[in-house]
Amino acid sequence: MTTTDEKEEMKTLSSCMETLKKKGYTENFMVNDYGLHGLNSEKYYAPEEVRITDFYRFEGESDPADGAILYAIETNDGLKGQISDAYGAYADARVLKFMSDVEEIMKKSQTVPNDQEPQ
Repeated sequence: MTTTDEKEEMKTLSSCMETLKKKGYTENFMVNDYGLHGLNSEKYYAPEEVRITDFYRFEGESDPADGAILYAIETNDGLKGQISDAYGAYADARVLKFMSDVEEIMKKSQTVPNDQEPQ
């Protein structure tokens, strides 16, 4: 359950990033041609090695198109970190594609094949 104080803390991108750091999401990630790159650890990850544990969207004060999205990420080897991107028309195509691939993998892993349905 989110407390009122925590909701207040999570209103801006910078305060949300700081809150995630306090929760152990300390790695800074970026997406490049090789995949998700941990800037501190110098490790690279493919979409199937990553799980999005949460995300936060922020709209610009004067222009709703001036938005951002922050992803909280955990890798299969336990590294926790975050990546931010513009939201909407100004989004980085590589980040958008990578995160879409991760989300699709997460959706598939949560579905049960028909031949394995509980009886």
